[in-house]
Amino acid sequence: MKKGLFSDRDFNRKLLGLTLPIAFQSMMLAAVAACDALMLGRVSQNAMAAVSLATQVQFVQNMFLGAITGTVGVLGAQYWGKGDTETIQKIFWISLRLAVGVSLLFFAACIGCPTLLMRLFAHDPELVEIGAGYLKIAGWSYLLTGVSQCYLAVMKVTGHASRSAWVSSGAVIVNAVLNAVFIFGLFGFNAMGANGAALATLIARVAELLWAMACCLRKGYFRPKLSRFFARDKALLKDYAKIGLPVLGSYAFWGVGFTSYTAVIGHMGVDAAAANSVAAVVRDLLCCLCNGVCSGGGILLGNELGAGRLDTGREYGERLAKISVVIGLGVMALIAALALPVTKLVKLTPEARGYLLQMMLILAVYMVGRSINTVVINGVFYAGGDALFDVYSLAVTMWGLAVPLAFLGAFVFHWPVAVVYACTCIDEVGKMPWVYLHYRKYRWVKDLTRETQPAAE
Repeated sequence: MKKGLFSDRDFNRKLLGLTLPIAFQSMMLAAVAACDALMLGRVSQNAMAAVSLATQVQFVQNMFLGAITGTVGVLGAQYWGKGDTETIQKIFWISLRLAVGVSLLFFAACIGCPTLLMRLFAHDPELVEIGAGYLKIAGWSYLLTGVSQCYLAVMKVTGHASRSAWVSSGAVIVNAVLNAVFIFGLFGFNAMGANGAALATLIARVAELLWAMACCLRKGYFRPKLSRFFARDKALLKDYAKIGLPVLGSYAFWGVGFTSYTAVIGHMGVDAAAANSVAAVVRDLLCCLCNGVCSGGGILLGNELGAGRLDTGREYGERLAKISVVIGLGVMALIAALALPVTKLVKLTPEARGYLLQMMLILAVYMVGRSINTVVINGVFYAGGDALFDVYSLAVTMWGLAVPLAFLGAFVFHWPVAVVYACTCIDEVGKMPWVYLHYRKYRWVKDLTRETQPAAE
């Protein structure tokens, strides 16, 4: 018998136990960007805009790493629900090998051709120069990110989501403190501006990786076994690819599309780029709760499906979908209330401040769709291995509608900045009816696990 939305105490307890740490972790990660924007905004508008554009390189890297850790989340949650820790070992090492390869590529690009990378996002010479300097330093941190993310992902699905959140949050605090020290030149250090933000990021990533590896040496935690490094399981690799490739496709469509939005706005002038960088920080901060419900709910749902309790999994999915609507409406009201105060927090020109106010009001409506789609697609659908739908929906709404409209509006029709920004937000709102229809087919109610034999020690 179905219960009211918030009447199932066991579900609420489990969901909060997973959601709150992950949401807090997401908030702290977004806080890094907020600290960069606020601190660099006090230095100069161009420094803030340049770093915002430069970090799009890491955004693209995170697109690939997100596909890898997303696959860990899908398969790992189901096998953890089944109690099969040996398969989780194999999943971890497959993911780590892939993550190291991706990280090496992005590290080489940032160190070898930072100016070329910056020219993809801006044409203003000063923005390109500042951003290239940032990438030369921050690129070293990109070398470490893939490894730490694999450790944190496996901690989440093996019952230590709160510890994973503490590790990431600790790294964020280190980053924020060092940002202030290096950007402004506190405690006798030279003021480094944008380069100081890059150095702070590098040191924080080193601390994050060492802490995550140390946690996995503790009793009761998942401990990667080096003896499994070269382990091969053809059936598992097939399952990994079946889940991972659609996830990568969706991350690629979404990540490159989102980067395209930033590039379009960045080419509309320094004022537009600066306003967009602040709006992006607000968006990322307020996405934290839906990100937490998405990840935590996906793990909870995956545990039930992997354990073979499909009816319970279906009921959990329905609860998560309803919760996503509540979150979306709440965030919309919050952004509308914060729109005017946010425009006064950073040092902007009057024109940039006007752009930001318009973007905030558009963002309020966008967040309803973003919340629902994040939880339902990336949480509910992914938990049951139904990731291919995300590829199709992005191909139609983002690449068939939003990206072409934004490019045409900016470079052909020369629409106002606010109209072009609205075009970049239309995909999340436009896909909601399609998401609902697909949800009602219940293709996501699926056990993805296989029977496996424990490996000999």
